Amino acid sequence: MSPITRERLEVEARSLPREERARLAEALLASLEEEAEIERAWRAEIGRRASELDSGSVQAIPAEQVFAEIDEILQG
Repeated sequence: MSPITRERLEVEARSLPREERARLAEALLASLEEEAEIERAWRAEIGRRASELDSGSVQAIPAEQVFAEIDEILQG
């Protein structure tokens, strides 16, 4: 089965009764709002971590060290 195109999806959506189109539109808009909320949360987390690094309250661990520790754990 081939993937549905945006154009085909739009045609199908427009064929729905008005109330169903409204519900679909609300659901799609809500999904955009959820994505925006997740983006805001990630930006806040990035800012918090950057501030911790800048203030010296935490120290960065080099990626090589992190990967070496993970390899050691996975290899037993």
